Amino acid sequence: MTHRQRRSGTGRSVLTFVAAFGTLAGAALVGAAPAGAAPAWTRLATGVHYEQFDISAAAGVAHAHVIRVNLNEPGVRVELLYPGAVAARATVSRLAGAQGALAGVNGDFFNISETQHPGVEATGASVGPAIAQGRALKAAVPRGQRFGPALPPGTGTKDVFGVGTDRRARLDDLALDGSVRTPEGQLPLRGLNQYALPVGSVGAFTSDWGSASRVRATCGTDGDRAAPCSTDTHEVTVRGGKVVATADTPGRGAIAAGTTVLVGREAGAQYLRKLSVGSAVTVQHRLVAASAGTPYRFALGGYPVLDEGRPLPGLDDTTSAVRTAVGIADSGRRLYLLALDGSPDYRGGLTIAEVADTMRTLGSVDAFSLDGGGSTTMAARSSGSGAVTALNHPSGGAERPVPNGIGVFATG
Repeated sequence: MTHRQRRSGTGRSVLTFVAAFGTLAGAALVGAAPAGAAPAWTRLATGVHYEQFDISAAAGVAHAHVIRVNLNEPGVRVELLYPGAVAARATVSRLAGAQGALAGVNGDFFNISETQHPGVEATGASVGPAIAQGRALKAAVPRGQRFGPALPPGTGTKDVFGVGTDRRARLDDLALDGSVRTPEGQLPLRGLNQYALPVGSVGAFTSDWGSASRVRATCGTDGDRAAPCSTDTHEVTVRGGKVVATADTPGRGAIAAGTTVLVGREAGAQYLRKLSVGSAVTVQHRLVAASAGTPYRFALGGYPVLDEGRPLPGLDDTTSAVRTAVGIADSGRRLYLLALDGSPDYRGGLTIAEVADTMRTLGSVDAFSLDGGGSTTMAARSSGSGAVTALNHPSGGAERPVPNGIGVFATG
């Protein structure tokens, strides 16, 4: 993780362990505890355990569901859950079931609506970078284009939680390093499968994007998500190192493997207009980590809340909500996945400052906030039927489709 200013925690959250197994969606999985007994970790697989407990918080009692993951176990790993395309969504249960995961939680914040841009399709794509099985799927949108609560000072849309090829988890920043080279010269590539491109830039869309419209990428500005869509746009389709098609308006539809669609706005559009069918184009891109650690096998966006055991400065301590988070312990060898319950009895939730304190109390040294509210979901595979179902009550009454999540896989 990049260096940030740090402050001591305030100790706002007090974990109150109660016997609540028989009252929630996870009861069938974990069974019931005797009255007054403290719940114990329930084994889902070798190296993967689950428990639930109450938290006394500013907005009342919140109920937490936690999965502890031991990455030291040879058969245990975490991977990106996603529906096979960046601009697509599915429920955590469906994603985990389709990919054969034992359990999972929802992931990054995403482009959920477009009320400010009538007629423009919300893509469902996530805010931050994403890596699946070592392949870079997408880069981060500009800070002003993100969906979700205000970011803590010193954080941004490039922040990620990830696991390296060394099977160790860490927090980091992932920045796009790319270029577009043509007979007219070379310019930086400023986007990769993003729902929003920086003003005046060119971005690339590949087969990983999906079939959603690319118009949204030219709407808003770097500092204002609601700003009008650009009226100066252009796109070119590149295959085999040559331009094979051009258009003044970003299109939609699946992009074939081996094909790249370049979308430009303002100065970027003017650059692309110099190209014609047959022009030679070379597009290169990669995600570069701020740390010098091993390459990532898996990563997704959100924002840090705990750094080396200390809550980040400026964490919100007034707005309570249902939350999802992931914590790192034991030098990246152990994870804690947290999802709050969204049932009416517990919907008050936690502030972000309380999330940081809770993750630290669990044993996390670093922690990362993921999308919350109606997106918060923890799901696991039943040992009986083998079906994957939600352990918590999603606050919307049913699981919300999301663009990605953290999947827990175990062979033991």
